[in-house]
Amino acid sequence: MKKALKIIGIILLVFFVLVGAFLFWLTHRDQSLKETYRNDIQTGGEIEEAYLKKGPYETGYYEETTMQGFEKYAISYPKELETADKKYPVIVICNGTGWKGASLNKAQHQFYASYGFIVIATDETYSWNAFGAEMCIRHLERLNEYKAEEGQTNIFYQKVDFDRIGIVGHSQGGVAVFNAMTNTDHKDLYKTGVAISPTNQLVALALEWPYDVTGIEAPIMLISGAGGGDDAVITLEGLNAIYDQIPGDKLMTRRKDTSHGLTVTAEDGYVVAWFMWQLQDDQEAAKAFTGNDPEILKNEQYQDQKIDLNH
Repeated sequence: MKKALKIIGIILLVFFVLVGAFLFWLTHRDQSLKETYRNDIQTGGEIEEAYLKKGPYETGYYEETTMQGFEKYAISYPKELETADKKYPVIVICNGTGWKGASLNKAQHQFYASYGFIVIATDETYSWNAFGAEMCIRHLERLNEYKAEEGQTNIFYQKVDFDRIGIVGHSQGGVAVFNAMTNTDHKDLYKTGVAISPTNQLVALALEWPYDVTGIEAPIMLISGAGGGDDAVITLEGLNAIYDQIPGDKLMTRRKDTSHGLTVTAEDGYVVAWFMWQLQDDQEAAKAFTGNDPEILKNEQYQDQKIDLNH
């Protein structure tokens, strides 16, 4: 009887998640993220605020159509890449349900790129299995190795730093982060990850989106909303369960009064700081998460923080 009730409960929860995702899609399907989106994010720390400002690089944009389970690759990048003789770190983006990240989140990806990252994304209906993430890496490998012939151009030739690759995803995309880091051919390339409001394990199983975080070896940050309805996707108990199963370096936090939809962008100050630390060895950014007095522990915009970065 208890097992049957549990199954019914999961089915109902999945139903409400899907309804919520549909409503989110319905509200946002024709609304690209505005370039000024960061102006609406309230901050509670100096480092968080600093890394919400536009980075020092002017940015460019490139896209290429493809015959995959998605229509295109979309790449934002530091514009100096077009002429500079150096390699750049990478952030792979995994979009959430009903939200075509490559098309609608271009402003966010350009913002990330302004900090010196190559940012690659796709538009996917089902990102959970990390197929799109894997294809992004393969596409970057092709671009990095293709030396354009006379009359052609390839600005990415020998510009991709495969020793500095990170990945971030929201909701279903959070599941994709887990699977990319544990269950793809290029899993060992990921030096770090950020999973934002990742789908609760029980809900993911009910949706047939399985994942196993016990194989994650690279440092990872888990983020969700608290008190804003994000519990329909990931509860505190669920986030703790994921956190406890990750064997290596990890950090988790929940942003107060933040809905599931808003978690896509609300933590961008710390997302950028995390990648700057992990992929560019930015020691000022590192102070947000490590040292004697990590800023994120005392930021009043956040709660339920846990840090284990000593492995």
